[in-house]
Amino acid sequence: MSNVVEHPADSLTDAELGFDLGTRLRAVREQYGLSQRELARRAGVTNGTISLIEQNKNSPSVASLKKVLDGIPLSLSEFFTLDLPSQDQVFFKARELLELAKGAISFRQVGRNLHNRKLQILHERYAPGADTGKLMLQHDGEEGGIVLRGRIEIVVGDQSRVLEAGDAYYFDSRQPHRFRNVGDQECELISVCTPPSF
Repeated sequence: MSNVVEHPADSLTDAELGFDLGTRLRAVREQYGLSQRELARRAGVTNGTISLIEQNKNSPSVASLKKVLDGIPLSLSEFFTLDLPSQDQVFFKARELLELAKGAISFRQVGRNLHNRKLQILHERYAPGADTGKLMLQHDGEEGGIVLRGRIEIVVGDQSRVLEAGDAYYFDSRQPHRFRNVGDQECELISVCTPPSF
């Protein structure tokens, strides 16, 4: 087991999220009938990791929180919108996109509740040097995207490429992957994932 709590620039903070992440994790864990020990075992992390997150003594990165939630299992999107009713909204103003991560990395989702949805669309922004973390992302499904501006290095399995505005990617998400802004300006892209993974 590993301790995955990190303090990178893309760590999730209560002020940015607009709610108490630790209290929410504890409530969700209890709703699913899991002890801290059982969730830690399922997620492959230490008991201390779960305890520190729930006490708001450490702020997890997006990748770290996803690893913990995979032990429930619950996506990031479901975690943030668990109490919200399902919506059939078709059009979305920019202000209506759901902020899944904010800071050096911003993930803004089209639609608040993706329960029973087959597709996830994200507007992503990466500050210069921002990285999804040392822990490679990996999940069932496929994902792709188009870079709107800036430069982003994407590692997929043993392949690595730096993409620029107009370039695109598309891969099997079961392969370990990672995103890093290697430019000196913000990188912006639109991505799609099926099924929803965050």
